[in-house]
Amino acid sequence: MEGNTPDGTGPMHVPFGHIVANEKWRGSQLAQGMQGKIKLVFEDGLTPVDFYLSSRSCILYITEADLVAGNGYRKRLVRVRNSCKLQGIVVVEKTRMSEQYFPAVQKFTVLDLGMVLLPVASQTEASCLIIQLVEEQTKEPSKNPLLRKKRALISEPALLRTVQQIPGVGKVKAPLLLQRFPSIQQLSNASIRELEPVVGQSVAQHIHAFFTQSR
Repeated sequence: MEGNTPDGTGPMHVPFGHIVANEKWRGSQLAQGMQGKIKLVFEDGLTPVDFYLSSRSCILYITEADLVAGNGYRKRLVRVRNSCKLQGIVVVEKTRMSEQYFPAVQKFTVLDLGMVLLPVASQTEASCLIIQLVEEQTKEPSKNPLLRKKRALISEPALLRTVQQIPGVGKVKAPLLLQRFPSIQQLSNASIRELEPVVGQSVAQHIHAFFTQSR
């Protein structure tokens, strides 16, 4: 497949309706979950990328084993984050075994690198998510004003899921927060006084602590 650079962080030609996948995922539960629903093209040498959704949008997949093994995954994230050619979406397996490591990867990905993070419970769930992300990428911009924003549409559901992971927030308060603070940067810089009218004093303190303690 033409267009990939030697370091794996350059633009990749991705045919419409396809996903270009790292060869290491061939035969995996994740790949099997996508087969029949979208066309997969396997390529060698995609490191650090796991899946290309488009020529400039990719997924970095962090497995349960990656989290348990340590911080080795961070180098891959940094390489893509430092590339001006790619928008990286980080998908992380959040399971019973890896749950204790999730806050660290969340803070590193979202706060330190400013990347989109999306937790999944299994590779089966991840396959459904990736298909959904591809479908969102192919929506007509004129029919969806979100696509005209600086952040791609793909970032919106991922951002919502990330905010839901903040202690005390959950599915009800997350949308309210994002209406008032539409980016992680704005939310992380908000004072307790600014947060209180949206979520109340107790949750406001949780949110403020979450961001300030990670700096």
